[in-house]
Amino acid sequence: MAYIVAEPCIGVKDHACVDVCPVECFYEGEDILLIHPEECIDCGACEPECPVSAIFEAGQVPEQWKEYIAKNADPFTAGHNLPVSVQKGQWEAQMEVEGSVANLYHKKYPKKE
Repeated sequence: MAYIVAEPCIGVKDHACVDVCPVECFYEGEDILLIHPEECIDCGACEPECPVSAIFEAGQVPEQWKEYIAKNADPFTAGHNLPVSVQKGQWEAQMEVEGSVANLYHKKYPKKE
């Protein structure tokens, strides 16, 4: 069963999880990082790296975030072409570049305190 990213990622998109993923199965969703359910090898390396505890094994998702199981899977079953997530250092560097994906994301979803 694949891992999924839930609501605490919105407004954060820290990318530390991306750095430790051995199969590069993280993708950029509009408001959240997404894990491709068919590419995830269930290693769990990403879960402890998430600074906001937003990553769960699909069978262990807290009740209030169960809809994120489908939110993670639907873009991949619907054939969307999402960009692969970049490493944390690249994401942070892009935050300063006016008009970049990271810059626009953090304007729309200000960092959580």
